[in-house]
Amino acid sequence: MLKQRILTSVVLAPLAMLLVFYTPLALFSFIAGAIVLLGAWEWSAFIGLSSLKQRSSFVALMSGVLLLLHWHWPITTLWQDGRLLADANYIFTLAFAWWLVATFLVVKYPRMAKAWSEGVVMRAVAGLLTLVPLWLALNVLRSAEYQQAHQYGSTLIMVVLGIVWSADIGAYFAGKNFGKHKLMPNVSPNKTIEGLVGGVITAVVFVVLFCHFAQVEQRLWPIYAVMTLFIALFSAVGDLLESMFKREVGLKDSGSCLPGHGGILDRIDSLTAAAPIFALFYAWTVTL
Repeated sequence: MLKQRILTSVVLAPLAMLLVFYTPLALFSFIAGAIVLLGAWEWSAFIGLSSLKQRSSFVALMSGVLLLLHWHWPITTLWQDGRLLADANYIFTLAFAWWLVATFLVVKYPRMAKAWSEGVVMRAVAGLLTLVPLWLALNVLRSAEYQQAHQYGSTLIMVVLGIVWSADIGAYFAGKNFGKHKLMPNVSPNKTIEGLVGGVITAVVFVVLFCHFAQVEQRLWPIYAVMTLFIALFSAVGDLLESMFKREVGLKDSGSCLPGHGGILDRIDSLTAAAPIFALFYAWTVTL
């Protein structure tokens, strides 16, 4: 399994860098949409859909939503005069509200499971609220380069990925060395409170170091540090939410398309929460 994970990572890492830094905007949006649709296919199992027709119907619904948003907001028009379009901001505000609800559902699991697990519609809406804002956030961040220097948007995506990765790494080592108190044993038995704290601290350190080397004004460092704290916390919620849905339907992995890593959702679960909230905070602070 470890060999598979390493080989898969060796292949995926350069592909991700090519996608983020060198793919034209229109193609980037298309590929991001394809990744989200793969995630939608896996989410259809969380909904309880089993037949090919049922699962394809959910993917078709997701495709329709993405196409509608793409038609309404072409990727090159998301920013106007240095500001994010108000309608896109509303989507991210809705996403933020959803992640507050998701936090409540995770904390209350399994006591609140009946409220959402028996209804197909509820779980389908949860999938839309989880995946659609991710696609929009990636487009918003990547297209920010049209407002600033070349590849500025690509750098923003790497920053949010860095927050997620540093939080994961920090959580792993802190949990392994200091973990004693279980975080959410009913959802993910291996995660600890110490691991969560270690992950958040590591993510904040990463952003402060980035601000230093990117020569960001020091007056903004405390603002970005606090933002990172919230983003890292919600990235953990994204991970826990997927674990909760998998546990509810008896799945170990969301899929098997990435050897050694499981499915697409297993790789982007933290990003589904982190990216929209990062985009929302960035839009709020872009004029500071």
